[in-house]
Amino acid sequence: MARRGGASHARHQFHQGALRILRPIHLDGSGQVCYTVVNPGGAFLGADHYRMDITVEEKASLLLTTQSATKVYRTPQGPATQDVRLVLGPGAVLENIPDQLIIYRDGSYRQTTRVIVHPGASLVSAEVITPGWSPDGERFRYRELRLRTEVRVGDAHASRIFAVDQLRLEPGVDALDRVGQLEGHSHIGQLLVVDRRVDTELVDVVSGLCVQSGLRAGVSSIGITTDDGVRGLVVRSLGHRTEDVVHLHENVTNHVRHLWRGQGPLALRKY
Repeated sequence: MARRGGASHARHQFHQGALRILRPIHLDGSGQVCYTVVNPGGAFLGADHYRMDITVEEKASLLLTTQSATKVYRTPQGPATQDVRLVLGPGAVLENIPDQLIIYRDGSYRQTTRVIVHPGASLVSAEVITPGWSPDGERFRYRELRLRTEVRVGDAHASRIFAVDQLRLEPGVDALDRVGQLEGHSHIGQLLVVDRRVDTELVDVVSGLCVQSGLRAGVSSIGITTDDGVRGLVVRSLGHRTEDVVHLHENVTNHVRHLWRGQGPLALRKY
């Protein structure tokens, strides 16, 4: 992604295999471009492997979303995997707001996300995870979920570790309803914000939004503090409905959009 004439556009794009990209749209007058990733096959299956590689160049702004939920069905041939690489240049903005990830009975899914953020860039990235329907009514019949997110600060040539986040759920090994796991909840939300402007005042505001959401939710500051001043926060939530978790993520995202860029609220028109 590059910025030209006051608006962001794709300098180069390529897709092959199952994933496709819809034509870009501009949802407001900020110059930010919105791209939608589509999986015409409808789901991830056993041993499927997907890869996304996205670079947002200097002062470009990208809102990345999906057309519908990512569904993982039975994976007898082995886990479905996805590798995501995101690179943000100086002054770049990336808002990664996909639809929910739904894992069905006997499904196994592993995702690795690697992000390289320039100290002057801004990142918002969300995940919503839900269990798929099962004939016997049990909520957690999938085999395995692994999400690993690594955030580095620098550029494609030299960078340092800022934060690493790991989520691993194995219903056949651990009872997910117990204390310290999901504690009776079915839906998981994670929202990551990385930006120099993250401060204690913002953390306090986000904490208030978590309380107002009615979810079991909280916010934490993250990252290794160094001279470049990059800071981050992560919002984690547990709930029973996708739309409740999405609403919390939208409220946090809308707050930072307005606070930092004077940009209007998200208008993806999905919920």
